[in-house]
Amino acid sequence: MSVLTRNWTPTHGDPYRPVPYRPTRMDPTESLERAAELRRRMDERRTVRQFSADPVPEQVVHDAIACAATAPSGAHQQPWTFVLVKNPEVRRQIREAAEEEERRSYEGRLGEEWLAALRPLGTDEVKPHLTDAPQLIVVFEQRYWLGEDGAKRKHYYVDESVGIAVGMLLSALHLSGLAALIHTPSPMRFLSQVLGRPENEKAFAVIPVGYPADDCAVPDLTRKALPQVMVEV
Repeated sequence: MSVLTRNWTPTHGDPYRPVPYRPTRMDPTESLERAAELRRRMDERRTVRQFSADPVPEQVVHDAIACAATAPSGAHQQPWTFVLVKNPEVRRQIREAAEEEERRSYEGRLGEEWLAALRPLGTDEVKPHLTDAPQLIVVFEQRYWLGEDGAKRKHYYVDESVGIAVGMLLSALHLSGLAALIHTPSPMRFLSQVLGRPENEKAFAVIPVGYPADDCAVPDLTRKALPQVMVEV
């Protein structure tokens, strides 16, 4: 278990108190080596839909979520909640509700253009990963801060902040040896109901976490080359 414990209170109205930041500057050679190794390892990341039921080290998942929670956020409001779902019955309820929504989507709610884009990936309304994976991380975005007394305060750049945190979560899980999948059934209101989340939270994504199954296969994808995604000015 992590030994670092720190209470957080909302910073609304608190004065700005800058503190020194003097990280040790890395030697350029070491920096190049680390960047190349990180690029290589991240290029190995794949979205996995076939999971082993083998348990995963719980502290690894906790640490990955803690890494995600270091993400930058609008006004440092940290507008995220990560619900770690291990209970098989709750995961079954989530799968049942998600598949019902997905069935409606694949039967036409998505529209033909979207369905055509999905066909090469071989996806459909059946989502075994929601119960096969030993754990789910359901990410909620906090649309506003909600105090115990019912007071509300607006959060800023919520989608952007939570999106960055989820990207960092996927990276942390992959670099720790685990596989994951971003699942976004639409609509996702059922997740708030199943998990009993408060009114200020809106489901952002469901992330199954585990090890790939022995017979796991992934699409043979080609990523865009760096010159296709980067412009230098």
